[in-house]
Amino acid sequence: MLSVLTVNIGAASPERARLLLDWLARRPEEVLVITETSAGPGTSWLLDRFRRAGFTVIKTPDADGERGSALISRVGVARDLSAEFAAVSVPCRVSAAVLRTDPAISVIGVYVPSRDRSAGKTERKQRFIRTLVEACDKLPGNLREHLVLGGDYNVIGRTHRPLHPGFLPFEFGLLEGLRERGLVDAYDLVAPGEQAYSWIGRTGDGYRYDYLHVGPGLAGLIGTCSYLHETRQVGLTDHAAMTLTLHADATPLVTVDPAGTETATDGTLTLF
Repeated sequence: MLSVLTVNIGAASPERARLLLDWLARRPEEVLVITETSAGPGTSWLLDRFRRAGFTVIKTPDADGERGSALISRVGVARDLSAEFAAVSVPCRVSAAVLRTDPAISVIGVYVPSRDRSAGKTERKQRFIRTLVEACDKLPGNLREHLVLGGDYNVIGRTHRPLHPGFLPFEFGLLEGLRERGLVDAYDLVAPGEQAYSWIGRTGDGYRYDYLHVGPGLAGLIGTCSYLHETRQVGLTDHAAMTLTLHADATPLVTVDPAGTETATDGTLTLF
C-alpha cells in the first residue's frame, strides 16, 4: 500500500511547527503534501527535521513573502518534477515528483492562491489555475495516467452544500477541468453524495478546500480516503488533513523518527 496525506499548515510559527512535527511523525502515511508553507523559521525547521531523518523533501523556495507547498517522502523518488512546473505563475506553490512505486506514481502538491474582490488578486488566482492545468497537460501520458494531485485548492464545486456566494466560474472550472481530463476526486469516489468540509469559516460555515485527485490509472487502486479533523480540533492548523491509500507497491527509504532526531556536530544523525 501507498498512503498520502495533505494538510495546510498555515505558515506555522516555530512553536506550532514543533506540534505539527510531533503529529506528522506519528502518522503512517509515506508521502506528505504540506501546503501554505512560508519562508519563515517554522517551515524551515519542520522541513529540515524531515531531511535530517532521511526523508526526501522537494520544495521550491518561497520568495518575496509567498506561501507555497512541499512534498515530503519516505518512498524513494525517481524524478524531481520541479522543472516541469517552473512555468506555473507562482512555482513555489507546486511541489512534484515521480515516486519509486509500482506502478510509477507522480505526486503533485499544490497551494492555489486565495483572493479577495480585487481585480489583481482575482487575475493572479485565475492565472495560477490556468498555468497549473497547462503544466499538468504537458506531462507525459503515463505520468498523467498515474497521477496524484492534492493540496489546498481554495475552490469549491458547483454542487457544494451550501453553495457559498462569491465564487467565480473559473474557480468552479478548476474541479470541472480536472474531471474532464479524467482525474477522479478520490473522496467523492469512496463517499459519493457526502458533503465534506476541510475549513470552517468564522461564521461556522464549512468549505471543502482541500482535495486529493487521482489519474484514471489509479482510480481502481484506491483503498481509503478520508478527512482528519483532529488537526483543527487540537489547534495544529485551521484545516482538516486529508489521507488517501492506494494499492501500489513502494520502495521505502531508510529513515528515522523526525521527531526524535538531531544532527551532531559531525553531521551524523543522533537520537535523544
